[in-house]
Amino acid sequence: MNAFTPGPQPRLEGSPGGPLSGIAFAAKDLFDVAGFPTGAGNPDWARTHPVPARHADAVAALLAAGATLAGKTHTDELAFSLNGENAHYGTPVNPRAPGRIPGGSSSGSASAVAGGAVDTALGTDTGGSVRVPSSYCGIFGIRTTHGAVPVGGLVPLAPRFDVVGWFARDAGLLARVGRALLPAGSAAPVTRLLRLEDAFELAGEAVTAALAPAVARLAGRLPVDSARLAPGPEGLSGWFGHFRVLQGRDAWRTHGEWVTAVEPSFGPGIRDRFGWAAGLTEEMGEAAEAGRAAALAVLDAALPPGTALLLPTAPGIAPRLATPAAELDAFRMRAMTLTCIAGLGGLPQVSMPAGTLDGCPVGLSVIGARGTDLALMDAVADWALPVA
Repeated sequence: MNAFTPGPQPRLEGSPGGPLSGIAFAAKDLFDVAGFPTGAGNPDWARTHPVPARHADAVAALLAAGATLAGKTHTDELAFSLNGENAHYGTPVNPRAPGRIPGGSSSGSASAVAGGAVDTALGTDTGGSVRVPSSYCGIFGIRTTHGAVPVGGLVPLAPRFDVVGWFARDAGLLARVGRALLPAGSAAPVTRLLRLEDAFELAGEAVTAALAPAVARLAGRLPVDSARLAPGPEGLSGWFGHFRVLQGRDAWRTHGEWVTAVEPSFGPGIRDRFGWAAGLTEEMGEAAEAGRAAALAVLDAALPPGTALLLPTAPGIAPRLATPAAELDAFRMRAMTLTCIAGLGGLPQVSMPAGTLDGCPVGLSVIGARGTDLALMDAVADWALPVA
């Protein structure tokens, strides 16, 4: 499936008797594994950085819980994409939608889980890099609360938004992995959902229809009310504009010196994004900060204890391989208009397979208040929606 990085793969047994004993996992090639190079999806990154001597925190935690590391998986270059196509290493197969992209940047991890090569896999999510592949590949995935899972030994993209996430083929395992990685919590169980009408409208009629049976099933279990997060003239597109500027400025602060000094070989989309990020001004950043503050106030008001937001994970099924760059970029912008909600808020979001469109998976998501990660995963496992 071209899910794993080239070269020798780590095979590390987990601690005997742990709660995840018998579980095989993979790690996106942004996570350090002692004795193996961290490539970050780009050969110049591997060439200019030392081989790590320690495991990333998340890798060490899963090994301590008994899970076995089975290998490292492909990523888009420095995680700066949602597509899953890598100019140097190719595109991992989407097992649930052959001939279509797997989504990124956690492309290899999603492919490996969807194809059954491993039970679970670590990914990262800054602007949708776990949630979008989850939807495209028809599996479960979580973007965690910002700062909830330690990021030591992880190659960053934009640290103020980067989080650790993971994938699984069933919701129960997704939650079991969460108990090994997240701090114990006592968040209120999910007892009410707010259906985000502006998000469903952005996704369009076909996606809304594909998800309608799952939404109806949820409405039979708990109250589902309607809401709009951003009713102004710009709507959610304005939120995405703020997120995009803040993410870009943070990415350039993080990697600009290396990009300038090394002049790495980037694929076209990655090169263009770093070039755009380099030109963002202080004034643009200040305006985006003000926009984010307003969005945070809206999100905090919308998420009292026990409430979660309900929305499509992505605005459609996985695009076909070799989709023209301009068309793919336009679709990416629409996807990030949905994913920026949790990104701006630093909120947890779980994507679950909940429908099909043209024979391909479509994901439905729930977003909770900060720190409600375990409660969200438990709710998704309890709902037991039929996996399409």
